[in-house]
Amino acid sequence: MACFGGVEAGGTKFVCAVGDENGKLLEQLEFPTTSPRETLGQVAEFFCSQRRAHDLRAIGIGSFGPLDLNSRSLTFGYITATPKPGWRNVEFVGAIQRATELPVRLDTDVNAAALAEGRWGAAQGLETYLYLTVGTGLGGGAVVNGRLLHGLLHPEMGHIRIPREQADPFAGACPFHRDCLEGLASGPALEQRWGKPGENLPAEHPAWELEARYLAYGLVSFISILAPERILMGGGIMQRTTLFPLIRRQVQEILNGYIQAPQVSSDIDTYIIPPALGRNAGVLGAIALAQAQCM
Repeated sequence: MACFGGVEAGGTKFVCAVGDENGKLLEQLEFPTTSPRETLGQVAEFFCSQRRAHDLRAIGIGSFGPLDLNSRSLTFGYITATPKPGWRNVEFVGAIQRATELPVRLDTDVNAAALAEGRWGAAQGLETYLYLTVGTGLGGGAVVNGRLLHGLLHPEMGHIRIPREQADPFAGACPFHRDCLEGLASGPALEQRWGKPGENLPAEHPAWELEARYLAYGLVSFISILAPERILMGGGIMQRTTLFPLIRRQVQEILNGYIQAPQVSSDIDTYIIPPALGRNAGVLGAIALAQAQCM
């Protein structure tokens, strides 16, 4: 049976797994993200051992970024200008290829999760959809006409500029842009603005109306540009499921009837939804990338 490797490479932890062509996970290992040398060494060791136990065909990696995905670039397969200490300009694809002697495909963690949701999750049967994750960072992956969206580089949806609410004195948490979408609505932004993590804020706290407003501004931009058939929202902040009705209402208010589509007007409860694959979306997305590498 053909098997595929997947790596969910996060700033806090790495998850390595082996799965079959149907997305069934056969083996899995999770460990903290430390130095590149130590962490990538653990990845290589896992897949070298799994290659002896399974018929591994390729490895997919869904990683934090930014990433160089231009195959003509001298730094193709590198993590580039990340703010994560010690990980700037780190070769990723080449290091794993040399260690395992397997084909490797790299993409962003959110693009990988989007791919998995289309294959096995809440976006099955759709051609154009969006996956947004809201947590330590804020990023988006898009599938457009059945293909992951790439261009000059991968999408950086967390760094669009959105209107700042006049009553919000918070300067923003993004080290590059301060008050971009990520700077105003990510987990660190919530904690810095209110003095405690989002999970410690009660449901009635004013933080959540403001959070929903900023996320809705971002979604309205993405709806206007990409016209997705569905929007999936995951990540740690979106575990606060009471955010969903707030975001849906705010999206409708901001659009003000301009988008004449039932998904936005009458069916919005099934338009902006949580992902179906939960905490496995990232690593299943990496396995989907590995499968695509072999097609």
